[in-house]
Amino acid sequence: MNGTTVRRSPGRKGTPQAESKSKLPRTVAEVLNEHVELETESIDRMYLNVFVPRLQIVEGALRFIRQQRHSKVLSTTAVEPMTRGFVRSIEQFAQDNEIPIVNFEKGQRKDDMATKRRSGFRKSEGVVFIGKAQEKCTVYRTEKRHHPKSNNSYAWIVKSTALVNQYYFYCVDEDFGPFFLKFCSYFPYNAKLCLNGHEYAKRQLEREGIAFQALDNGVRSCENPKRLQEICDHLSAAKIDRLLRKWLQRLPHPFSPKERSAGYRYQISVLQIELSLTQVLDRPVSGRIFFEEVIRENLDIGRPKQVQLIFDRWVTKSTPGSFRTRVITDGVIPSLHIDYKGTRIKQYHKEGQALRTETTINNTRDFYIGKSLNNLPALRQIGFQANRRLLQTQTITHDCILAEETFQQLNHPRLVDDQRVSALRFADKTVQALWNALLTFDLLSAGFSNRDLRQNLVGLLGHPLDYFTQGRMTYQLRRLRLHGLIARIPKTHRYRLTSFGLRVALFCTRTYNRILRPGIGQLAPTANTSVPEAVRRTFNNVELQIQNWIHREGLAA
Repeated sequence: MNGTTVRRSPGRKGTPQAESKSKLPRTVAEVLNEHVELETESIDRMYLNVFVPRLQIVEGALRFIRQQRHSKVLSTTAVEPMTRGFVRSIEQFAQDNEIPIVNFEKGQRKDDMATKRRSGFRKSEGVVFIGKAQEKCTVYRTEKRHHPKSNNSYAWIVKSTALVNQYYFYCVDEDFGPFFLKFCSYFPYNAKLCLNGHEYAKRQLEREGIAFQALDNGVRSCENPKRLQEICDHLSAAKIDRLLRKWLQRLPHPFSPKERSAGYRYQISVLQIELSLTQVLDRPVSGRIFFEEVIRENLDIGRPKQVQLIFDRWVTKSTPGSFRTRVITDGVIPSLHIDYKGTRIKQYHKEGQALRTETTINNTRDFYIGKSLNNLPALRQIGFQANRRLLQTQTITHDCILAEETFQQLNHPRLVDDQRVSALRFADKTVQALWNALLTFDLLSAGFSNRDLRQNLVGLLGHPLDYFTQGRMTYQLRRLRLHGLIARIPKTHRYRLTSFGLRVALFCTRTYNRILRPGIGQLAPTANTSVPEAVRRTFNNVELQIQNWIHREGLAA
């Protein structure tokens, strides 16, 4: 799903737009609809595997040693000259180009050091420095085996892990800005490429002469928002592949030209991808209000039945992984975290200026998609749709207020396409139970059946299953459908809750359970003595108290 960029010009004093911005937003919908100045969908950070496919299995490594290294003994000693030569070429490259080699200390933040060194780099592109660190990675090692008949020993290669030197080339590219390419110094010399889509967008804006104000890892404002979104949309797999090929030609390479012409060339796969939606807000208080309301209403959004509507994937008992919502505060800035298998959604207030919703896919196979970089369009669609669905769910969950006309239509009989439909009266016990039962099926892709709803409904009413016959349940389904609250899934006998139905069910249940029942209880003459004295003593303060409840429970109009 390609996003559209929205930019609202600042309203002049006295205009309706200026008046709306001068007021504090009261709902999530108001924040998103009236207080967003710039909206951008973009790939954020990408962490890519760079590898030679033919060397990722033992048989391929054996073939390389036999055919390219011409070794009669199948041992890793045959590739040791390659390793020494690769390390020497890195050191010589650094010396010839006066590039510092920095040894990373254990626990040191590499990104912080890279940012500091890049700040003093004045060239349009080049290698800023080379980092060196010992890290565990997958390698091949030689082990001694014995023939089962003759018992003669022989060398054999197996896949293993070892702590070896990794070389980080921190570079700046004219098109992509800052990135790094990390090489393992041991056979099969796998590498990692890390780049940032926002930095790519900033470089393209500079090249085209479009004025913009940078946000850390984003854009705060832009002279041409439409072009900014086009640039983000056009960051393709082909451009990323060209970036890799360009720098593989410039940097030391572990494989000789002859070996590369024989098919031992690097390919790219997706290890991790972050897909973000950045919505720049008009002022910091808008973001704080958003998070106050969202966190109150969405602590359960990481549960399986909730998270599946965000990712459009069915979650069953056999689905691996944890499903949870976490609210994390770093200082005074809250962030909302939602987990689905190996995928994470993070939502936070960025630098007090923008709402960042960010989906991080750590395993593409969670969505039955391969890891090849050619699958980038499909991954973009999944990540951007997840961001949008999260915001849509948060908006409907919080802002479920109904217009007076709509409320009255639900509470009176009406004609729909020449069919009479009975009322769904707000104070009816069965109708309230029906709203609560429907909320257990909200937006599930498989929907619900007559029996599913019956089982939930009789449990809420405290009756046995046979109290509500299939015919009585069919009557309830008919009036829900004619009121537009549910829709039948084509070619099935199952139903799904519509967006309007979800809003109605949330409004009716929350208003009844959070406001009407406790409010009447506190005003009743037989109210418990623990009720606040001010409410019982001064009837004139009833309206004020009710308004306080509405605000506290997040039901403000």
